[in-house]
Amino acid sequence: MPLSAASASDRAQILADALPYIRQFHDKTLVIKYGGNAMTDPLLKKSFAFDVVMLKLVGMNPVVVHGGGPQINDMLDKTGKKGTFIQGMRVTDDETLYVVEAVLGELNQEIVGLINQAGGKAVGLNGQDGGFIRAKKMMVESETEKGKMLDIGFVGDIYNIDPTLIHHLDAADFIPVVAPIGVGEDGQAYNINADLVASELAQTLKAEKLVLMTNTPGVLDKGGKLLTGLTYREINALFDDGTISGGMKPKIQGALDAVQHGVKTSHIIDGRVEHALLLEILTSEGVGTMIRAE
Repeated sequence: MPLSAASASDRAQILADALPYIRQFHDKTLVIKYGGNAMTDPLLKKSFAFDVVMLKLVGMNPVVVHGGGPQINDMLDKTGKKGTFIQGMRVTDDETLYVVEAVLGELNQEIVGLINQAGGKAVGLNGQDGGFIRAKKMMVESETEKGKMLDIGFVGDIYNIDPTLIHHLDAADFIPVVAPIGVGEDGQAYNINADLVASELAQTLKAEKLVLMTNTPGVLDKGGKLLTGLTYREINALFDDGTISGGMKPKIQGALDAVQHGVKTSHIIDGRVEHALLLEILTSEGVGTMIRAE
């Protein structure tokens, strides 16, 4: 059925409005951390895959880093093991690491399949492939005993990322899909927070944008109001007064580190919104919080 004149005009305007952003970000790298409801809701999963392929087809270079927290928790529950977190980091013993690697491997292949079904060419990786994410054991400082360092098991702190493999895939028009597993010098695998992997990868690749998908509208003030644009100083103030805490801390810290080390902008977006990626990147309104260095 032909479109009415009004509908045709509205659709044409949407396309026209996207053109400046397509031009601005052509051949730019976008590192996207995929997680939350967007990884569990069937409609949102398809929406995400479509968005990634669309960005690739209009000339951008998306690199996907995925999490898997809820799925890992579900699998641990089935084994009778309860997940434990310290400062947003999952305590990872041998048994937990086995579950983490298994679940992330399965999710990685699912995401690759969704992107390929949407018309893209995706390749699944983790940091052990070619040793491209090098990590060492992470220790975290106690929040109650100053100076005391806590052992949280096989959780990794990234000290080097070799971008060669990613560059080769981008050049061949593949979309890399990265699971957040690193490897030590001795071959030990490490579970790494996916937000931190995305942040470090964005810095290494000198990305135009780092996009972190969440189950919230973005960064909220103490009254629950969305803060759409923030700077380095404003974010630090939110850390200092306790507005940003718990599981959001590593996510926001990763976004902050990225813009302090060459990434143009970081975005905390609501992954519960269908086509959130396209709305954030190709429109002026967006669906979350954008963070700049200043």
